Amino acid sequence: MAEKITGAEALMRALEHEGVDVLFGYPGGSIMPTYDALYDHKGTLNHILVRHEQGAVHAAQGYARVSGKVGCAIVTSGPGATNTITGVADAMMDSTPMVVICGQVGVAMLGTDAFQEVDVVGVTQPISKWSYQIRRPEDVAWAVSRAFYIAKSGRPGPVVLDFAKNAQTGMVEYEPAHVDFIRSYNPYPAIVKEDIEAAAKMINNSVKPFALLGQGVELAGAREEVCAFLEKAQIPFGTTFLGLSDMPSDHPLNKGILGMHGNLGPNVMTNQCDLLIAIGMRFDDRVTGNLATYAKQAKIIHFDIDASEFNKNVKIDLAIHGDCKTTIPAVAELVDKAKHDSWISGFDPYAEKEYNKVIDKAIHPAEGPLLMGEVVRKVSEAANNEAVMVTDVGQNQLFACRYFKFTKPRSVVTSGGLGTMGFGLPAAIGATFGAPDRAVCLFCGDGGLQMSIQELGTIMEQGAPVKIILLNNNFLGNVRQWQEMFFQRRYSFTPMTNPDYELIAKGYGINAKTVIERSELDAAIAEMLATPGPYLLQCAIKEEDNVLPMTPPGANIDEMLLEV
Repeated sequence: MAEKITGAEALMRALEHEGVDVLFGYPGGSIMPTYDALYDHKGTLNHILVRHEQGAVHAAQGYARVSGKVGCAIVTSGPGATNTITGVADAMMDSTPMVVICGQVGVAMLGTDAFQEVDVVGVTQPISKWSYQIRRPEDVAWAVSRAFYIAKSGRPGPVVLDFAKNAQTGMVEYEPAHVDFIRSYNPYPAIVKEDIEAAAKMINNSVKPFALLGQGVELAGAREEVCAFLEKAQIPFGTTFLGLSDMPSDHPLNKGILGMHGNLGPNVMTNQCDLLIAIGMRFDDRVTGNLATYAKQAKIIHFDIDASEFNKNVKIDLAIHGDCKTTIPAVAELVDKAKHDSWISGFDPYAEKEYNKVIDKAIHPAEGPLLMGEVVRKVSEAANNEAVMVTDVGQNQLFACRYFKFTKPRSVVTSGGLGTMGFGLPAAIGATFGAPDRAVCLFCGDGGLQMSIQELGTIMEQGAPVKIILLNNNFLGNVRQWQEMFFQRRYSFTPMTNPDYELIAKGYGINAKTVIERSELDAAIAEMLATPGPYLLQCAIKEEDNVLPMTPPGANIDEMLLEV
């Protein structure tokens, strides 16, 4: 007869069975039996006590992004659960595999408005890949295995388990479960030979092909396959923000970033190519601009594992449904080795124009206050372009994505689809646990940092070696830029009165320094990277530093402003 254990202990064993080694969480009343069981698993389940439940889910996201594993967060019921909702929605938008375990009142109390009762399943179903309430201890092993299978298979995403208190305390004869099949759920569809052949024919007939790479390339672990395909057919490519580390920044076919704050060349050439090849991206509105004029001259092939993305925003000519780690090599076998030198050289004048009008001034300013672009580029180069880049949201994010450089995969942790301020600090903490052998550089603004500044306490307790680069312009900078450009400089509630961040960091035992003069910057960056453990480097940034180029909202994607 199998040993009888509590449902809470069954959860611990099920998590270990799934290979979980790090949990981010915060205890409370309805999850207390589970935390009591966790006390006996300290050697295998490393629990990181955050300072707010939203920090737990963002940390789990950061961990998942850099490690390729499923992130895991554990919180209590009621406000503990509702505090995770932003992170769950963020993970859903950005296809991040994560399992969130929430405490819940006992089944007998459900529907009575009991203390800290919330309908977690009802709230999270629209923003998660699967949401399920565990009501019996007998269901723990199955639910956990199913949750991890759903979270990591196909297009990844978040799963929420609502763990009733009686299911935590009830007894069960535990046996590990292994779920690898769910009826009606087909995460890895079979390749359709005719579609592969049609794609190869379109590519072989193309004179001006252009590829758009999204995070799907990285999620599939398909860097080598996609690179071999692009090089064989000599197809230039651009990337989304989340796809920035799909390929090395200096790859000769890499023409830069797509979209509103991307590079001029890729956006202009999107509306000049004869074939657009989208791989693992969703044609977000920030990438396409005005849909009425987006790539109307081009045939479009869309490779994606999620069929719901086909024709959702942009009408396409051919859908290749499947994992690009298998579909891309299948197409690559059939494409001709090609040369598109004259087409590729057409990107050069736009790159030169953008460099002269925007980039050179952003990273090599002759005088005046520090600029975000120069700080980002100097940090990237000082870290040999090998660090993990984490950002918050706003101008800090846009400048970081534009001027940080990448050589290694899984190097971008940023909130793309949801644009969550406060994401950066906890996500960077998670990244240090997901990639403990890599430098983790967080770029954040004074607004976003204050949204999760309590997580400095987590950094203090864990010694998490986050290198925080605070780009402080005393504004909610991105909103201020829009107010400058589109609202006649009416800076409505965007100026910030800020605390002494250096003093706050030191109060948490974190080394800190403030740089005002350009002459101090190189030495300060070197000191930050050389200092073991966490570090906060505050840079006093020009208040009206603007992210350019920019496609105005509603404009055609190739109508980029190079100056204000």
